[in-house]
Amino acid sequence: MTDWPVHGTIDGPIVLIGFGSIGRGVLPLIERHFSFDKSRMVIIDPSDAHRHLADERGIRFVKAAVTKDNYVDLLQPLLTEGGGRGFCVNLSVDVSSVDVMRLCRSVGALYIDTVIEPWLGFYFDRSAGPEARSNYALREGLLAERRSNPGGPTAVSCCGANPGMVSWFVKEALLKLCADLGLKHDVPATREGWAALMNFAGVKGIHVAERDTQRASIPKPFGVFWNTWSVEGFVSEGLQPAELGWGSHETGLPAIGRRHEGGCQAAIYLMRPGADTRVRTWVPTVGPQFGFLVTHNEAISIADYYTVGEGATPEYRPTCHYAYHPCNDAVLSLHEMFGQAGKAQDTFHVLDETEIVDGSDELGVLLYGHSRNALWYGSRLTVEEARRLAPYQNATGLQVTSAVLAGMVWALENPEAGIIEADEMDHARCLQVQKPYLGPMEGHYTDWTPLDGRPGLFPEDIDVANPWSFRNILVD
Repeated sequence: MTDWPVHGTIDGPIVLIGFGSIGRGVLPLIERHFSFDKSRMVIIDPSDAHRHLADERGIRFVKAAVTKDNYVDLLQPLLTEGGGRGFCVNLSVDVSSVDVMRLCRSVGALYIDTVIEPWLGFYFDRSAGPEARSNYALREGLLAERRSNPGGPTAVSCCGANPGMVSWFVKEALLKLCADLGLKHDVPATREGWAALMNFAGVKGIHVAERDTQRASIPKPFGVFWNTWSVEGFVSEGLQPAELGWGSHETGLPAIGRRHEGGCQAAIYLMRPGADTRVRTWVPTVGPQFGFLVTHNEAISIADYYTVGEGATPEYRPTCHYAYHPCNDAVLSLHEMFGQAGKAQDTFHVLDETEIVDGSDELGVLLYGHSRNALWYGSRLTVEEARRLAPYQNATGLQVTSAVLAGMVWALENPEAGIIEADEMDHARCLQVQKPYLGPMEGHYTDWTPLDGRPGLFPEDIDVANPWSFRNILVD
């Protein structure tokens, strides 16, 4: 595709915070799809390792860490300089999303991020318990900010591949399922309508089921954490407690499960780090697989969005969680890390498109428990296609960066929507923008359940009467 559409004009400054693998991937998409003045764009990052990419384009680069002490003094002049409506694209780590979006909204700037990020120290605070370090707690802080300051300039929260894009996949998958089941309905226009439709379709739960098969050209060295996207981000979330939206069909908490004391009550957490917690799931290429139950915002927001009723025991709520099989080098890296009692390696490395020989990122949503058993719907993007579509991308990165692009377009078209989650956005419009970057978009039904082939050679504590019970999904 050579005639890329220009989706809109950004008439104020653009402030890009973070220039890691995702920041570098977003930059050419901003150039391709928006009309803006490059002299009014600035990139901020504590490392200048890739500064040449900004210099080549005539874009200002500021080598600095955004901190709790300096963020107002650093960002406010950049967001307001020269008139027009500024746009902050926050792709950093250890920078408070809520504080930065509050600042942006106070000066009339638009805002987008891919995760609710806290200030440095949150993830590894030994004085805080697992509940306090959870994504549930971070999301409740965001929701409190929205209640305190409703409406106003748009701030899109958690709009990467997941969280973000997968929430749009859920709606697409639900509409496909209803059509295939012959269920007559109108396309919902409200959260309540979407929740009622999910209940009507008989969906018990949703896995964000992913398999990354990208392979590097050389073996991973010992003592280095390799991944196809931010290692800092993966390690941080991997050491948070495993979290999942807790469905109304579940019959009892796992022994290591805990409920939250306050908030929306849509989720629980486990007394175990997410990247050391395995679950059973299914993706089209390999079929049944183990994934890691890494905490993600979408596990909570999707379960909350599709709730009929409220509180801990609603009329209906789907179970929802991530089931992630990263690239094999990342699996080995996790094995090394947890073998050292969770101490991360001294060196982190993100595999870029020049180091990967082949493979894909198969990322979708598995809607299960209905009369067709289970439907996986999502993107099956290869690294070869990612290279053809945009520079500085592997397959994993392009699924994230194109979602940021879609969220930016939506924010420009809806500039006074207040603080918004991906579940609440127009999924059809967002996917219209994003689909050219996602490779084949496919839906696959499967008869597989977590009970297939079980029990095997050893006895297991399984729930035969309820195949899709989380008890059967969790790997003890």
